[in-house]
Parts: sequence; structure tokens; C-alpha cells
Amino acid sequence: MTGTVSDSEGQEVKKARPYGKRNPDAVIEERRKRLYKRQLSGLTVRQLVLEHSDRESIAEATAWRDWEAVKQWNEEDWAKDKESIISRIQAMRLRAIDAAIRKGQIGSAQLLMRDLGAVVGEVSPEVLAQTQAPSLSIVVEDKRNGTAQE
Repeated sequence: MTGTVSDSEGQEVKKARPYGKRNPDAVIEERRKRLYKRQLSGLTVRQLVLEHSDRESIAEATAWRDWEAVKQWNEEDWAKDKESIISRIQAMRLRAIDAAIRKGQIGSAQLLMRDLGAVVGEVSPEVLAQTQAPSLSIVVEDKRNGTAQE
């Protein structure tokens, strides 16, 4: 139940809502969680929001507000996962390289190892050759004035 109560100074203070399924905040939270789970279905954002509006029998504007909350959750998730994502990708690459070698897929293993090498700073011979290519500088001396021009 919601309502107002008077505090010790006589001012009205909004009373906290109890927890439970009938609490409107809990209902909204559960509705947003369903949208969050549904977002990996491959639909576009607009399709997700319109479908969410139909499924939950809510206004389209409310569905867009729910999407904004879900988008905020996604940003929070990314901020939490960002630190560990590189090590997780590296572990996946190593498992994929191992599986490719065991199955005799040498070409796939070679490409994966090249990607792994690029991440750790190893450069391929082609790139190394381009960065260490010789440079040619031609200097023409003007015999009349005694100065050099490039």
C-alpha cells in the first residue's frame, strides 16, 4: 500500500511500498526483465519494442521507456564485462587453435594463430618488410650557386 505519513516534524513523507508481485515497481521491473531476455532474439530494436508493447498490453511510449531501461542495463553489463573480455577471447582463440590442430584444419589454425599474434604485438613478415623498406633520397647540387636542393 502506498500513502503518506507524517514525520516527527509534521511534514508528509511518502511511505515506502512493500515488496511483492502486486507492487507496481516490481511489475514494471519484471516486465523490463522479460524485454531484456527477449533482446537476443535477432529482432531490430523497433520490432522488439512493438512486440513488447503487444505482449505486455502497454502503450508504445511505455515500451520505449522500458527499452531505455534495458539499454542502460546493457551499458552497465558491458562496463562490468569489459575488463575480462580480452582474456576470455584469448582463451576462446586458444581452444579453437587446439581444436583446429586436432582436427587437422591447419589453415584455420594458422589464421587463428596469426590473429593471436596480432593481439600480442607480433607482426607478420609482410608488415615487417613494409615498415623496414629502404628509402631513397636524391639530392641535386646546383653548381652555379653551390647549394643543394632535394
